[in-house]
Amino acid sequence: MTTVPAAGSSPSNPVDSASAQATPTLDYSDFLQLMLAQLQNQDPLNPTDSNEFMSQIAQFSSVEQSINTNSKLDQLLVNSNISQASTMIGLSIVGTDGTQGIVQSVRIDSSGSTAILTNGKQVPITAGVSIGYPASS
Repeated sequence: MTTVPAAGSSPSNPVDSASAQATPTLDYSDFLQLMLAQLQNQDPLNPTDSNEFMSQIAQFSSVEQSINTNSKLDQLLVNSNISQASTMIGLSIVGTDGTQGIVQSVRIDSSGSTAILTNGKQVPITAGVSIGYPASS
């Protein structure tokens, strides 16, 4: 579990600084540990309403499902990009900057898709790019 310093305080060493800048994640097990600690440390004369706990569990479960759904959609998008990229190989492409050639391969990374041409040049596949069958000679 990632430890994040309180607001306004600074980490005591550079290693903590790197950890604090990373996005902390909370899984279901961590959530249950926090909820158990909250139950153990509540005021016995003024206990927390059980409906509130159930609401917290339902909200956390909903967020967790949303994260899982987004992850699956991201993978589906990557698979779709790979499928589309495979159909571009051998086609003629003209980039928005006028770079043109025949697509030899396509690289897909976090910034998008890039066509690698037979002449060694690269064309980012973005809006405005023209792709078609090579002209017959």
